[in-house]
This record gives sequence, structure tokens and C-alpha cells, in this order.
Amino acid sequence: QYIKLSDNFIYELSRKLCMEIIGLTERVSIRHGDKSFKVRAKIDTGSKYNSINDKLAKKLGLELHKKSINIRAATGYQKRETAFAVLTIKRRKIRTLFTITNREHMKYQVLIGTRTLKRRFLIDPSKKK
Repeated sequence: QYIKLSDNFIYELSRKLCMEIIGLTERVSIRHGDKSFKVRAKIDTGSKYNSINDKLAKKLGLELHKKSINIRAATGYQKRETAFAVLTIKRRKIRTLFTITNREHMKYQVLIGTRTLKRRFLIDPSKKK
């Protein structure tokens, strides 16, 4: 059974918690150095880490971090390289870690995970683009 919350209640809650309301997809900006790209990203509450397409990471000139991460993906476990970049969502700039992988076959080049989202954003699945 689901409880339908009013838009006003969600707005007031986000204001009191100092959190932005975002939808399941958001227009974001990713910056590294003097290069920046705007893309539509998938907000993924089932994923812990952010992910960026390898070609976009190369265009941004992302420098690989020393640490690689083991990720449980749909195809099994994968070891992925990582890099830091500045992510902007709804005017909030966050220096965050991305795993780098080939996302060419996927609809979104960037996926935003819970490590970046928690304590910063409320997710409203009914929010339209």
C-alpha cells in the first residue's frame, strides 16, 4: 500500500532538510579542469557508485585514480578504474568519484549513485524532466 504525499509536503520537507528535489533523470554538468560537458544522467538509487562512459571520461581528460573498485554489475563482478570530477546537479557542485566503463549501449552516459545523493537530494520519481 502506498501513501500519496502532497507536492507541498515534499517541498516543505526538502526546504527544512536543505535538500533539493530531483527526478529519476537530471541534467547535470561534469567538469574536470577547464573542460565541462552537460548530459542527462540517470539517478540510480540501486547503485552505490557513480559511473561515466569511458569516451566521455576521455573527452574530459579525467585522470585515473590509483584506486580501482570491484562493482557488482548485471553481468557479474567487474574491476573498474576510477577518477574524480566535479559534478553539478541543481546548482550543487560536488567533487565525486566516478567508475569508468563502456556505457555506449546504455541510454545514459552518466549514472549517479547513492554515495553522491545521500544527505543532499530527495528523489521524487513522479517529477518530470
